[in-house]
Amino acid sequence: MGALAGLGIFTMLAMACAALTLHALGSSWVAINAGDPVVSGLWSLLAVLAGLATCALGGVLLSAPPRPEGIRLPRRAAEDLFALLDDTAARLGIDPVRHVFVTDHMNAHVAQRPRWGCVGPLQTCLMIGLPLVHSLSPAQFGAVLAHELAHLAAQRQGWGGVGAHLRAWWVRTIDRAVDRFPWFDAPLERMTQRYCITMLRLARIEEFEADALAASLVGHGLMGDALVEVGLKARFLERDFWPHVDAHGSRRRRPRLRPYRDLALGVQAGFTRTVSEHAVALEEAGGERFALHPSLHQRLNALGVRCRVPEGEVVSAAERYLAPLLPSLAWVFDRAWWRMARENRRQRRNRARYEMVRED
Repeated sequence: MGALAGLGIFTMLAMACAALTLHALGSSWVAINAGDPVVSGLWSLLAVLAGLATCALGGVLLSAPPRPEGIRLPRRAAEDLFALLDDTAARLGIDPVRHVFVTDHMNAHVAQRPRWGCVGPLQTCLMIGLPLVHSLSPAQFGAVLAHELAHLAAQRQGWGGVGAHLRAWWVRTIDRAVDRFPWFDAPLERMTQRYCITMLRLARIEEFEADALAASLVGHGLMGDALVEVGLKARFLERDFWPHVDAHGSRRRRPRLRPYRDLALGVQAGFTRTVSEHAVALEEAGGERFALHPSLHQRLNALGVRCRVPEGEVVSAAERYLAPLLPSLAWVFDRAWWRMARENRRQRRNRARYEMVRED
C-alpha cells in the first residue's frame, strides 16, 4: 500500500501541474485577446514553469524497469535446460519460464517486467550467469534454479506479482526523484526510510521462503551445498580469478587471455577444496547490515543443515546443459571484456597524461 500511495501522490502532482499548464495557457490567451500583454506574459511564464514541472514529474514517474540483459537462449539450443525448468515449474505449480538469458555475472535471478514498459501483463525472464553455471554441478544448479522459480511460486503469483512490480516501481521513482531533484534528497530519505527498511526485511524473508520451498523439492542437504558452493566460488572469482585477469588486460595492448573461454579451467585449476582454506570465507559470509540477502550461515541455519564444503564434481552444469553453446557464449563475453580492458587502459593513459601536464 505504501508503494501505491507514493505512486499515487506523484501521479496527482504530475496531473495537477499539467492542469495548471493548461489553465495558464488559456488565461494567457484570454489576456492577449483583452489587450493586456503584461498579464499574458505572466500567465505564459507560469505555463512554462508548470510544463517543465509536469515533464520532470512525468520523467520521474514513468521509469520502466530495465530490459533483460544478456544473450537470449532459444529453447531448441538448450532443450535439456528448458526441460529442467519445465519440470521444476510443474512441481512448483507455476507456468513455465519461456524467456531465458545468459549473462556474464556470477548470479541467477528471475525478473518480471510489464509488456508495455510500466503497464501491461507481466512477463517473466530468467537470467543465468555463465560463471555460475561453470561453478556448479548439475544437481547444485538444479537447486539454484528451484530457488529462483520458488520466488515465482511463493511471491510472484497473481496479485503478489503486481505488488512486487509496484514496490519496484516506487523504488525506481524514489531513485530518479533524488537524481533529478537533489535538494529533495534529505526530506525524501526521511519520508521513505521506514519503507526501505521494511522492503529490506521483506527481501530477506523472501529468500528464506524460497530456500525452504526449493529444499522441499531437491532436499535440504543439496540446497545447503549449492548455497555454500555459490558463496565459495563467488569469493574465489572475485578475489583471485578476476584480479589476475584484469591485471593481465591492463598490461597488454592486445590481451591474449580469453577469460570466459578459460573460465571452466580457471575454476577447476584455481579453486582448492579444503576446509581449512575456506573456513575464513565461510566466516566472512556474515552478510552486510543492509544486504538484500541473509548471510550464508543464517540461510543454512534456517534450512537446518550444517556448513560444509561440498565435494567437487567432474562434470559442471555448463557442460551438462550448455555444452554446444559454450564457445559462442564465451566469444561474445570475451569480446565485451576486451573492449572494456581497452577502454580502461585508455582512461588510465589519459589520466597519466593529465597528471604529467598538471605537474609541468
